[in-house]
Amino acid sequence: MKLTCQKEILLEGLNLVSKAVSNKSSMPILECVLLEADQNGFRLTANDMEMGIRTSYLEANVLEPGKVCITAKFLMDIVRHLPADFVSIQTDSNHVTQIKSAKSEFNVLAKDAYEYPELPDVEKHNRYEIFSVDFKNMIRQTIFSVSTDESKATFTGELLDIQDNNLNIVAVDGFRVSNRSAKLFYSSGDSKVIAPYKTLNEISKILPGGPNDKVNFYFTDKHALFETEKCIVVSRLIEGEFMNYEQVFTDDYNIKVTLNRVNFIDCLERSSLIDIKKNPIKIKIESDLLIVSSNSEIGATYEEVSADVEGGALEIAFNPRYLIDALKVIDEEDVCIYFTTALSACTIIGNGATGHRYLVLPLRLRN
Repeated sequence: MKLTCQKEILLEGLNLVSKAVSNKSSMPILECVLLEADQNGFRLTANDMEMGIRTSYLEANVLEPGKVCITAKFLMDIVRHLPADFVSIQTDSNHVTQIKSAKSEFNVLAKDAYEYPELPDVEKHNRYEIFSVDFKNMIRQTIFSVSTDESKATFTGELLDIQDNNLNIVAVDGFRVSNRSAKLFYSSGDSKVIAPYKTLNEISKILPGGPNDKVNFYFTDKHALFETEKCIVVSRLIEGEFMNYEQVFTDDYNIKVTLNRVNFIDCLERSSLIDIKKNPIKIKIESDLLIVSSNSEIGATYEEVSADVEGGALEIAFNPRYLIDALKVIDEEDVCIYFTTALSACTIIGNGATGHRYLVLPLRLRN
């Protein structure tokens, strides 16, 4: 293999694929990036066997085709510190790879590319397309509710539920449910899969944010492929049945509270300064305000927050972090919170908004 390319183009490609490089593996080859050059150009691939990323063909002058594997961290460190704007890469028959830039030269003992595992082949029969900015926001506004409990495997990812040309993304951790929906630009029909947290988290960082940028995705029984202009991401899917999220949301409520989102966040964060690991915050709903209080061995807090209250009075307790996480990803200035009983989950939405909703379970009040 022999080629030349711009340093910034190579570094951008390495930054993309590095998200799929394995840090802890019994297979040292997975700590490498695969460099491939052929008649179509030059591209990079990384694969940790759970998720793989391959760049689109990068702009380069390919003089000899070939492929080689180089340890990702070592290669990134080299390229980042090269002195000139252009880089030349040349590999001999023993996999010794020469990397040159101006008068700087590195000779790296690389690995045989034929040892590198192929990305899973995902057939593109059923295509779905959505604006990148919508998909990016959907992930941002739900992913904080993904469970870290490995014993509940289906909750360690997010449900992607496609119905009637709409995409619903749902995350559940046993204490809350986050649901965001948006219209697809194109849909091949209904589908339902569970994508791992890591995949969606990394995709949200990769996706372009332009108003006209789109992302295509495809599903098989075991894998998903996400395709952008700059790269593809192939991921395994989580097997199993996700919970019926529609059943947990209800239109029945006894109390509706409308209040300023930022003011409520500030109040909850101040109340959280008291040690609430064993003692949750208590919210007392009255005719035109919320009284937020917390008590612990080290002290107590008390605050009043103005609100528009429809319905009766109620005392209810929460882990404030669950409320704050939901409130912070809502874009509207005011939020509506719907309550039923002191032991029933509340539902939070942006005032006047459609397409997102958050359910948070309360904690039992101590006498």
